[in-house]
Amino acid sequence: MIVRTAALALAAALIASPAAAAGGIDIPEPSDPWLFALGVIGLLVGRHAARRRPPE
Repeated sequence: MIVRTAALALAAALIASPAAAAGGIDIPEPSDPWLFALGVIGLLVGRHAARRRPPE
């Protein structure tokens, strides 16, 4: 019963989606290396900022 209700809710959500009604919109995706590089830079900046913070 729960699985059937969940399946119906999922189907209703997908059918009512504006993207499905419009036929889909092409959105350019960023390349994986750029996302990886941005993550590494964020980690490095965060670690650097944590080291410079004075101890309390």
